[in-house]
Amino acid sequence: MSSNAQPSLFTCTQQSPDSHFNSSTKSKARLGCIRTPHGEIQTPAFIFCATNGAIKAVTAEDMRVERTQIILSNTFHLMSFASHIKKLGGLAHMSGWGGPTLTDSGGYQIFSMGYGSVAEEIKCNRKFPGKRPNVKISEDGVVFKSCISGESLFLSPERSIEIQEEIGADLIVAFDECTPYNVDRTYTEHSMRRSHRWEKRSLVRFNELEAQKPEYALPQAMYGIVQGGVYEDLRKESCDFVNNELFFGQAIGGSLGASTEQMREVIGITMQQLRADRPTHLLGIGRISDIFDGVEIGIDTFDCVHPTRLARHGGALVKGGDPHAKGDAREHINLKNSVYVGDEHPIEQDCLCQTCQKYSRGYIHHLIKKREILAHLLIARHNVRFMNDLMADVREGIATATLPQVKNKWLGSK
Repeated sequence: MSSNAQPSLFTCTQQSPDSHFNSSTKSKARLGCIRTPHGEIQTPAFIFCATNGAIKAVTAEDMRVERTQIILSNTFHLMSFASHIKKLGGLAHMSGWGGPTLTDSGGYQIFSMGYGSVAEEIKCNRKFPGKRPNVKISEDGVVFKSCISGESLFLSPERSIEIQEEIGADLIVAFDECTPYNVDRTYTEHSMRRSHRWEKRSLVRFNELEAQKPEYALPQAMYGIVQGGVYEDLRKESCDFVNNELFFGQAIGGSLGASTEQMREVIGITMQQLRADRPTHLLGIGRISDIFDGVEIGIDTFDCVHPTRLARHGGALVKGGDPHAKGDAREHINLKNSVYVGDEHPIEQDCLCQTCQKYSRGYIHHLIKKREILAHLLIARHNVRFMNDLMADVREGIATATLPQVKNKWLGSK
């Protein structure tokens, strides 16, 4: 395998002579196909977070039944078990999923500990009550404390890639630092350029490992990450870096701003600078409205814990959402609410998920009040199908130039 190119197995289908993708006539939305050893991913697509190698409250079989294309697992959470995962045949085989997989680099989880913005799924404060784990950054890499044992661990660009190779994901991500929006420009600039050096090292180690693989081993493909915080000139500089390196794909990471409006602005600026001949992934974004915004400017894939995390709090995604709710809550209904006592309707009348075909809102409300785990499973299964149906409808809307109508169908008057 050549050390100066990503494997040709991972390509996006060219669907028109003048574009790498088939572009919508009314926006920059585009259709594509990412080919991996474990199957094809039709884009735009949503990637579900299987943090520890499993979707919370949903089996791999249920994920397939509900038309899932790809799942994502976290290097940070799996790094201590990577060698065991490799012995068990890699992430796709071990988990029973069997389809395409992606791993992140571990950077987000590590650096969020240091900044005190740990996501709910990380829950490191269970092991370190009253204080945050220390995170020490140097040019070599990062020293941090394990959330499981409390021992000091070291993660470098090279080690991150080695772990992702052991895990065996089809798509992997270069190691970088994810800075929050509340750090100053000087630090953001310094961090971004160090991340660029780390990404170069990640790519070198990736090519070394790919060259060493036997013929029968499955190849991987790597995404570079754009940083630069909320600063337009830094985003452009980071885009130039990623564009000029031999990555398979590109991901938009780091701080996207303190508000939805600023996030849209930062993403828009970034997309104007990135290459159009590579798949583009938006890290950690999963609201329905944000997906439409991203698709309309050419983003191909999204990932977020939102659908399954929402389910664990009684939230069921529905078209048009809850007109009486505010903010993010407008995109779902809360089955904890007493209004659903005795409600004989499914979560959504036209939904073909296993939950909506068999169970009522009233029954799920009853399960929630009785603290039955089954409630989480049923809502999560619906939310998974909801997201997959949403993305299928988006793809159809792009293909038929009816994306505005599709958007109105799923978002209503919002």
